Amino acid sequence: MIFLPEKRISERALTVWRISGCINFLIVFLIAGGFIALSIIFKWPVWIIGAILVFLLIYGFLFIYLFPLMRWKRWRYEVREQEIELQHGVFIVKRTLVPMIRVQHVDTQQGPILRKYELATVTVSTAATIHEIPALQLEEAEELRVFISRLARVADEDV
Repeated sequence: MIFLPEKRISERALTVWRISGCINFLIVFLIAGGFIALSIIFKWPVWIIGAILVFLLIYGFLFIYLFPLMRWKRWRYEVREQEIELQHGVFIVKRTLVPMIRVQHVDTQQGPILRKYELATVTVSTAATIHEIPALQLEEAEELRVFISRLARVADEDV
């Protein structure tokens, strides 16, 4: 029987990802505004302005509302004695197993937006890759970092 990871990231991740979506939208909005200005200056067809506005509406809906919600609903993780299991993805759901014996070190990261919402990202480094568990509550992230490092040390001693 296959067990799916059950632990979820903080619901405040939605707010952080939506703020990030707003920042991305602002950049796209400025670029689109430049195209609208060019279309007015060079007297391009009016439908171009309409197409740009429709694009902006769809882009805003997707990246500010829908994708953060779908991303949050799919993000799951589970830390077991022998492995760390991650599940994430919006359209393609990716499941990853990281053997504890491969873990080299564990870090927590906070950017300014995560810090404002008292969240942190746990990064698990192996020889080949870095895996992230985003937007955990700060206390939970610190506890998880210590817990994984202890399990990795025990797994390393068993070899």
